Amino acid sequence: MNDNFAHRAAEWDSPEKIKMTEIFVAEMLQQVELKKTWKALELGAGTGLVGMQVLSRLGSVVFEDTSAAMLGVLKEKLNDESPVEIVHGEVYDYNKQDIDLVFSCMAFHHVPDIERTIHHLAAITNPDGLVVIGDLLTEDGSFHRFEPIPHKGFDLDMLRGQFEKGGFEILVAQPYHTLRRERVEGIVTEYTQFILVTQKRSV
Repeated sequence: MNDNFAHRAAEWDSPEKIKMTEIFVAEMLQQVELKKTWKALELGAGTGLVGMQVLSRLGSVVFEDTSAAMLGVLKEKLNDESPVEIVHGEVYDYNKQDIDLVFSCMAFHHVPDIERTIHHLAAITNPDGLVVIGDLLTEDGSFHRFEPIPHKGFDLDMLRGQFEKGGFEILVAQPYHTLRRERVEGIVTEYTQFILVTQKRSV
């Protein structure tokens, strides 16, 4: 498995990224009341910038990421008593159906197969389990400086439809923040972030 973030992991936790994740966590907490009985999974956890902020509000957290280097930085933040599990690999590598909450901040656009992923999230979540996605609305590709990635943001209506088809009810789907970045020299571009809160439908 190629580690595309190996050269960036050590400097990942910049003030800008920390602030971005704080804004996402604040929005998530506005929409979802976390419970100490819950087991959560952070999809594309990276260095755990989101999960570490909410760990004390949950029973335990599974941190999943494809980058060993990013997870290495995360492990330095943990102690032996931390109620966590580390999964180095794809989210498909986690197969227990015991997750009450899945959350992901700015990682979903790196997921190649959205429909397969949604199907898997339905398989690993408990009845009435929640999935919270924070990511970008459709952009021109400049956010990643036109490097090839699976998705240049998302059409929110289309993503809603994919989750509905995959067995989830949509609770919240709305923009919550605007990032301003100079990705092309001399040009400041605005990128709209959305939050999508879904709940697994009871069969």
